[in-house]
Amino acid sequence: MKRIFQFVFISLLAASCGQQVPPTGGPKDTLPPKLLTALPDYKTTRFKSDKIILTFDEYVTLDNPFEKVTFSPIPKYNPIVESKLKTVTVKIKDTLEENTTYHIDFGGSVKDINESNVLKNLTYTFSTGDYIDSAFLTGKVFIAETGKADSTLIAVLHRNLYDSAVFKEKPRYYTKLSGDGSFLFRNIKPGTYNLFAIKDNDGGKKYDQITELIAFQNKPVEIGKDTLAVLYAFEEEHEPTTVKRPASKPAAKKEEDKRLRLTNNLDGGKQDILTDFILSSFEPLKRLDTTKIRLYDKQFKTSLPITISKDTTNKKILLKHSWAEGIDYNLILEKDFAADTMENKYMKTDTIFFSSKRASDYGSIKIKLENLDTTSHPVLLLKKDGKIYYQQSLLQNNYKVNLIQPGEYEIVILFDTNNNGKWNTGNYWKKIQPERVVARKETFNIRSSWDNELTVDMSAIK
Repeated sequence: MKRIFQFVFISLLAASCGQQVPPTGGPKDTLPPKLLTALPDYKTTRFKSDKIILTFDEYVTLDNPFEKVTFSPIPKYNPIVESKLKTVTVKIKDTLEENTTYHIDFGGSVKDINESNVLKNLTYTFSTGDYIDSAFLTGKVFIAETGKADSTLIAVLHRNLYDSAVFKEKPRYYTKLSGDGSFLFRNIKPGTYNLFAIKDNDGGKKYDQITELIAFQNKPVEIGKDTLAVLYAFEEEHEPTTVKRPASKPAAKKEEDKRLRLTNNLDGGKQDILTDFILSSFEPLKRLDTTKIRLYDKQFKTSLPITISKDTTNKKILLKHSWAEGIDYNLILEKDFAADTMENKYMKTDTIFFSSKRASDYGSIKIKLENLDTTSHPVLLLKKDGKIYYQQSLLQNNYKVNLIQPGEYEIVILFDTNNNGKWNTGNYWKKIQPERVVARKETFNIRSSWDNELTVDMSAIK
């Protein structure tokens, strides 16, 4: 019996020794690299080196340093930023100015190799003089037409105060915008500067294309005294550019490809009683015979009046009619009533049957305004999917709208300076600021068959 027990014990021991159990590996690393040392030291004065070495607690790599790492003041030649093992090295190629504070923002370019955890807010500051400049400027940039932020813009400071400097020269300082449109200049030499925000499409950090966005201050900022600025970016009015394509021989088309295909704006087969019936073509229309478009009632007994027009793109046919609530309609489109610039034609007579929406398909809205100041000519806009669905110049404290489409709406206030009922852009060279638009952060949901109520505190719209 003892021998049998020994045999079983040895067999079990051998089996357990042959079975490999993988290690658990522990929790996933979610911590970014940690900066251990900087050589020369952070905020070194009388800086003389041509190299900066940052050492971390783990192996690191760089993500697109050419785009993400910024240097202020802007050097003539950008330093080279490289990573190796646990170090990041900045090699200075330019001759540094005397008595100047330099600031390097790594912009989230440093991350660990294994898990790609990004080290945020890594900066390095030094001075070639006896002290570190400590002046700063914070601010925010909004797109004037929408009231929203655009983090692809950059903020720039020019020491040259001539108007043309932003067009001809690189700025003294620049910084990127955060996701909310905010920016921060730090370690700036006190003095008088012109402040701009620009859409730097070509990377030149200049406002040298009229199609680029620009924002400017009406007067220079005093760094060391001014600490906050708000800018509104706009695109100046200009003639639209047309792209000339080389002439090419049109490819042979099959017969079925020559049919003019049109889409409409019906919502689930129903016509919005507040808008036009719209037929849309992919290509601009070359020919339109309005006599071949007819609107009838459900029984085809009565021909109904319609006004037909095209939009400015020549791609939309607008049919205007006083749509009655909950009525059935028949729209007849005769053969050859339209053709586009590609010689696609409407091949056969067709009838589109549809109904108009009922009042119950809409919601009503009561608008209450608090702390209203009419001197700035405010206009309330309700926007959905970037489109304005309702617009009202605000002259009193209460409004009632009986029919409005259900959905999630943006609440936008336009300060209509010239009181013409629409947003107007600015002009930098004429020193005209754009009209200001402020978008409320919270959206507003309008439900059908419901008396919706909206309260807007105008003192909170800044």
